[in-house]
Amino acid sequence: MRTTTQTTATVAVLGTGVMGAPIARNLLRAGYPVRVWNRSPGKAEALATLGARIASSPAEAASDADFLITMLTDGDAVETTMTGSEGALAALPADAVWVQMSTVGVGATERLAALARGRVAFVDAPVSGSSEPAERGELLILASGDRALHTRVQPLFDVLGRRTLWLDRVGDGSSLKLALNNWLAVLVEGMAETLSLTEALGLDPALLLATLAESPLGSAYATAKGRAMVERDFTPGFPLRHADKDAALVLQAAERLGHDLPLTGALLKRWDEAISAGHAEDDVAAAVTAA
Repeated sequence: MRTTTQTTATVAVLGTGVMGAPIARNLLRAGYPVRVWNRSPGKAEALATLGARIASSPAEAASDADFLITMLTDGDAVETTMTGSEGALAALPADAVWVQMSTVGVGATERLAALARGRVAFVDAPVSGSSEPAERGELLILASGDRALHTRVQPLFDVLGRRTLWLDRVGDGSSLKLALNNWLAVLVEGMAETLSLTEALGLDPALLLATLAESPLGSAYATAKGRAMVERDFTPGFPLRHADKDAALVLQAAERLGHDLPLTGALLKRWDEAISAGHAEDDVAAAVTAA
């Protein structure tokens, strides 16, 4: 294995969107040499001014990297980026670590782990948190992988997150992420529908939010989204299309287990309506437009 330190270990970041870009920025600020690739090159170019090297292909980004982070939209995007003649997997050194941080669900995580098996070390590490905690390096990282990799990967996670929760089996991180995102979805839809009910009852929605803030019924996340809903401030921290995708992944995982999630199934239909009405890139708080 190559001898590297925090200042010499090269990190390739594939995907520089809402979450990937702040991840790359924090690694650069911490002194890591960083290579970045994005399907739409324009999204990666701003990172060059901070010292990132822009790669023309996933393979170029991965070549000689010590760590490779994938932060892409879904499992298909990750698999396409890692495979093929320009894919990153064939170019990665055998002693590198692939840190898969995208939210891709259970089935895709199994496929990606199988792709890595026998070729490169694999850590399943989706994150809980939106663009703002990502920018501050305060993500909750849900990591699972070989225990021998923990001390090697942890310095990266210390830059990117406020806490790393290491789980036992590869894929456990993605499973916990689905459970957390199901809770997020229920909170958001519950707030949207409750605000709609409050208005229908002839009350000021701000009264509901103020009352919740002083009550054990309140949730900091739900009330923050409630304020955004009332103010119609849909500046994207977690775009609705991504939340919708994650809710669909939750349902897919539940169906594989023969487990029924009627609330999630119902809210997904409403969110699809909001997306069809033009709110795909808006924050998940835009779910209120279909309530």
